[in-house]
Amino acid sequence: MPDIAVATAPNLTAQDFKSDIKPIWCPGCGDYSVLTALAKACAELARPRESVALISGIGCSSRLPAYTSVYGFHGVHGRALALAAGVKLARPDLTVIAAGGDGDGLSIGGNHFLHACRRNVDMTYILMDNQVYGMTKGQASPTTAPDWCESKLTPEGTGISPVAPLLLALAAGVNFFARGFAGNPNELARLIAAGITHPGFSVIHVLSPCVTFRAEQRAWKQAVHASDAAPATLPAEALTRFAADDGFTTGILFAGSKPPFMPPRYAVRTTADFERDYEIACK
Repeated sequence: MPDIAVATAPNLTAQDFKSDIKPIWCPGCGDYSVLTALAKACAELARPRESVALISGIGCSSRLPAYTSVYGFHGVHGRALALAAGVKLARPDLTVIAAGGDGDGLSIGGNHFLHACRRNVDMTYILMDNQVYGMTKGQASPTTAPDWCESKLTPEGTGISPVAPLLLALAAGVNFFARGFAGNPNELARLIAAGITHPGFSVIHVLSPCVTFRAEQRAWKQAVHASDAAPATLPAEALTRFAADDGFTTGILFAGSKPPFMPPRYAVRTTADFERDYEIACK
């Protein structure tokens, strides 16, 4: 992949990356802190707002683009990663971030998640995991424990093993994986910034509590614990280390070195190229 010049805007603050639209998440939702962390990360990286594209699917967390002042696209359910990959391949000069929840990204969007990991396009995915479908009023999600029985749809629990995002991503070939907690937005901002700057496809798995439908997740504050080891650099090493992970280990857990995917025919495309093509098409 050729070097792409990264524009900078060092005088912007985190507040500059937030829009004037007031978020409508429930009180206590972890996604408020994710918004703060994302804005802080963009400011710390000195990214101009017009050089950042934030793509989402459907769900509570997928409202994120409306609450930021960067370019945003609110897509359809489960398709955020496909849309984000298209943006990045067409405009490699942009900082492309996809955002979504555990339902959007690991259920209907699960196939796109697998292929995004293996394709390794240079973009970042913020996966906000609250182990429940919050926007549709509290059904079990792919990451819900099998014995959770608070949903009217599954009053005796799902009886199905939950998806482990870290192990799934590693098996599919992810190039960077970090886990953060919404209750620690400063640390989460650091992880998001690290994911953005790491070449290739990066996943930031965020434990983002839904206290409306899962009040017990308030205890996550006591459950999370920082990794005491340097990030694994080989997939086999990471799979061995985290095979029995409790899902609450935070920090940069895996940092691979695969080169990002970029088709040569797109590598030198600029805005001027697209403008010229449009002029020719219109003649």
